[in-house]
Amino acid sequence: MDRFDAMKVFSRVVERRSFTLTAQDLGLPRSTVTDVVKALEARLGVQLLHRTTRHVSPTLDGEAYYQRCVTLLADIEEAESAFDGARPKGLLRVEVQGTLARHFIMPNLPDFFRAYPEVELSMSEGERWVDPVREGVDCVVRFGNLADSDLIARRVVILERQTCASPAYIERHGMPTDLDTLEGHRMVGLRSLTSGNLRPLEFTVDGEVRNLILPTTISVTGTESFLASVRLGLGLAQLPFFHTKGDLARGMLVPILTDYPVPSAPVSILYPRSRQLSPRVRVFIDWVAQMFAAHPTGALGEG
Repeated sequence: MDRFDAMKVFSRVVERRSFTLTAQDLGLPRSTVTDVVKALEARLGVQLLHRTTRHVSPTLDGEAYYQRCVTLLADIEEAESAFDGARPKGLLRVEVQGTLARHFIMPNLPDFFRAYPEVELSMSEGERWVDPVREGVDCVVRFGNLADSDLIARRVVILERQTCASPAYIERHGMPTDLDTLEGHRMVGLRSLTSGNLRPLEFTVDGEVRNLILPTTISVTGTESFLASVRLGLGLAQLPFFHTKGDLARGMLVPILTDYPVPSAPVSILYPRSRQLSPRVRVFIDWVAQMFAAHPTGALGEG
């Protein structure tokens, strides 16, 4: 294995914090990954990693070497791509919030692959917060306001949301006309996988946002179960328009409290600050931004 391949292996170990996961990512025997790191340490004359039976982390020298490796490898990939017709290629790992994957990313992927046939996409879906460095992904696509982090976040679109309920729910509980009439009503709870907290309802009142949490019959962590619970009449909820427009058109859901708008929420692409973006990551980020710009209210989704 040459020096640059060894740098790739070492960088992946630092990012994944695991020899086993690195071996799986790169299609190598675990023993090869271990031997590569040992050979690097012997050549450099320093310890690069702290190792325990359950955890791997870089030493101070290892962190410094990792940062240099990331920069050098990105420069090499970019230089080589310039002599290959500048065509992005290789494996691209992305994490996408499930509902965004199904409503936006998936319907447009044939266009992406026609433009970039040498890119291989490995896409995972989830609702929890993901650290792209630790979990070995190149970028993350997320809906909603973001917590502070060391990641670079590129906002690609602002999506509208609205408060909805099913006709069966309205029949049982009545139609609320203002926030004071929400007493006795229930909401479907959306619970954060990271904190375990319920997401409050948000209403704009006289230019300011007011948060409310109503009693819940059910709380869930997944957006598909969230929408299904609203359809079943288990409570009112606030959802992005792209996720409900089909149900609204068919009368399965009805808008409520329209005089108290729900603040819009962004869709963002996040990627590590410490990495220079490879050509395949850059074109994917640009493609996602263009695709959302072309469908700002979710014209592709049917709920």
